[in-house]
Amino acid sequence: MPIPFPIQRADGSAVPSDEQLAAALARVIDPDIRRPITELDMVERVTVDGGGRISVRVLLTVAGCPLKDRIHRDVTDALRDLPGVSEVFVDLGYMSDEQRRALQEKLRGPGGRDKHIPFADPDSLTRVYAVASGKGGVGKSSVTVNLAAELARRGLSVGLVDADIYGHSVPRMLGATGRPTKVENMIMPVTAHDVRVISIGMFIEGNTAIAWRGTMLHRALNQFLADVFWGDLDILLVDLPPGTGDVTISLAQFLPNAEIIVVTTPQLAAAEVAERAGSIATVTRQHVVGVVENMSWLPCPHCGGRVEVFGSGGGDAVAEALTRQLGAPVGVLGRIPLDPRMVRCGDDGRPFVLAYPEAPAATALREVADRLAVRARNLAGRSLRLQPV
Repeated sequence: MPIPFPIQRADGSAVPSDEQLAAALARVIDPDIRRPITELDMVERVTVDGGGRISVRVLLTVAGCPLKDRIHRDVTDALRDLPGVSEVFVDLGYMSDEQRRALQEKLRGPGGRDKHIPFADPDSLTRVYAVASGKGGVGKSSVTVNLAAELARRGLSVGLVDADIYGHSVPRMLGATGRPTKVENMIMPVTAHDVRVISIGMFIEGNTAIAWRGTMLHRALNQFLADVFWGDLDILLVDLPPGTGDVTISLAQFLPNAEIIVVTTPQLAAAEVAERAGSIATVTRQHVVGVVENMSWLPCPHCGGRVEVFGSGGGDAVAEALTRQLGAPVGVLGRIPLDPRMVRCGDDGRPFVLAYPEAPAATALREVADRLAVRARNLAGRSLRLQPV
């Protein structure tokens, strides 16, 4: 097997072998792009002397890479345990403009495929779920973040777009404190709890208000889907803003294959508004996966019974109404009870399903994730590539 980088050896140096060095470095994954650094041509050269000292020159994609310390540590750890190695020296450099353009072409194909949304391809295997609600305050973002964290915990490759431009809250709730990095015209998403996430909150200073009209919202969503390098995702979750405004319409244009999850509370007044959010599918021709009833009940701290703080029946009412409107069965995916600890987890950037996996609310969220993780790709509107004989 050819070694993808030059290895220089001093006379008499025999261990480790070239193949061992290449295999060890191939296990180092770039934390932004999520591929081996050897595959990304980030290893410029390796030098081995007769005393078992190894020097590695690694090229970072951008100057000031926020994860350079992690790459330095991972390369050192990968080589240190090889037989015959006494010391490891890692020298970090930076790719040239030409090398970055070559990397972009390797990742995205010739020309970089500007403004191409990979999830809209007919042969895309990524399942896209748009999480919607009729109004704010029903816990839509909390549900989205916890579903993303749970699906990633199972080993699935998960992306999360915070499309709630005005009310972005996903970075805080997921604990995504980093900043996206840029390689040529590609944006690398931030990773938190193994979820790749992008949000407008990562590009602004402090708590600045966003005052954009529809055209700007449309362009922002397009950048999140086309300019961000997501890699190979199993599932992409999109946290929509409440209602059926510009972002919801733009998403239907960009990703007509996206399936809708409607979040509501048991309160019938909230359910009526949530029904409108789901009924947008009659216009966009998208599929509604089901309804999630959040804040369904509160476990009584004294008797252990259920206290229906916000009434009951909202989730069923939305599912039944959407079934009538869409002419296809829409069910309740799950009923998530109230848990005060979920609020603290959101403030602290710890997904509730990871912090309290045995809690009833976490169990209910896992049941919803069960249904999403095993769903087959929707073939509606896709070519089966059949040819007449």
